[in-house]
Amino acid sequence: MVVIQRARMKRKPTGGRYMTARGKRKYEMGRAATLTKVGKAHVKTIKTKGDSRKMKVLVAEFANIFDPKAKKYIKTPIKTVVESQANRHFVRRNIIVKGTIITTDAGKARVTSRPGQDGTVNAVLL
Repeated sequence: MVVIQRARMKRKPTGGRYMTARGKRKYEMGRAATLTKVGKAHVKTIKTKGDSRKMKVLVAEFANIFDPKAKKYIKTPIKTVVESQANRHFVRRNIIVKGTIITTDAGKARVTSRPGQDGTVNAVLL
């Protein structure tokens, strides 16, 4: 799997090479996608720029579901992934990303958060 680095390109639009004056920097580093799965909860903490923290949900057990009619949040267990706009194979592998439709005890819900960056799975009831 390719991890893209956010640095300047090595070649000019004409095809010639840029002469690099420095090496790689930590803020240019890329990481592999988290690919949050359904199961017993597991969260990983990662150091970020400015000594902050970023929570990555590797495996999610519960989701915070917003009910628009009652205007309340409900914490319910995630049963399975029904549909994913990002990748059709994510349904078979039970991978949760933003926009994924999941089934819960409350019903079907669309994920609104980014589990790989936010540290939680938030969704809106359909």
